[in-house]
Amino acid sequence: MLDIKRALIVCIVSLKDSDMTDILPAVEMESLPDVQANASIIWLHGLGADGNDFAPIVPQLNLPTEFGIRFVFPHAPSIPVTINNGFVMPAWYDIKQLDVDRHVDEEQLMQSAQWVHNLIETEIERGVSSERIIIAGFSQGGAVSYEAALTYDKPLAGIMALSTYFATANSIKINPLHNSIPIFICHGSLDPVVPESLGRKTLGTLQNLGFVPEYNSYPMEHAVCPQEIEDIASWISRILNSE
Repeated sequence: MLDIKRALIVCIVSLKDSDMTDILPAVEMESLPDVQANASIIWLHGLGADGNDFAPIVPQLNLPTEFGIRFVFPHAPSIPVTINNGFVMPAWYDIKQLDVDRHVDEEQLMQSAQWVHNLIETEIERGVSSERIIIAGFSQGGAVSYEAALTYDKPLAGIMALSTYFATANSIKINPLHNSIPIFICHGSLDPVVPESLGRKTLGTLQNLGFVPEYNSYPMEHAVCPQEIEDIASWISRILNSE
């Protein structure tokens, strides 16, 4: 039977304001629509998807409504993607070559990171402390999440990186504010799109930089599985309960 006290009350809206060209349109879901949110999770989708992609997972997380979480799922702009023969699709940045090192358009990636910074600022203006904002992303969205969160100029609650890689590891200018930021990494051991070797490489890079990430591997491809959803919920609960 559904526990009413923990049931997620969902409100889906679209942020669209012609006077706010630097604020990406997004899908929002709130656990308590009529109450001021006191935590936010900005969650970026992968290549070719949009902000609706991960919205169905939110009720499955079964997080306590008292957390007062606002989920923000922004839509990436549509751009030509080289590895897909220049086909125009939602993307946070162009991928020029699909090899183990991933040749990406870093300028576009950093622009996307700036858009995430703008979304963070919007959440702060709406009354959420930066220390209760989690930056999450899947695949391309995860690569942007690393850049956006680690370069932001205020403390954040954590980074959740799903089936992704650290595309700007060699160029990023990490803000010392984030030297102890919690980082939660999930990857599929059977992933044919972003091989787990890239997730493991990211883990090693972060450890060499002094971070202490939590790493989880699952017998899945480029996707999200039920056990992962449970682990995500547990991590979010720990992070927000510690604030």
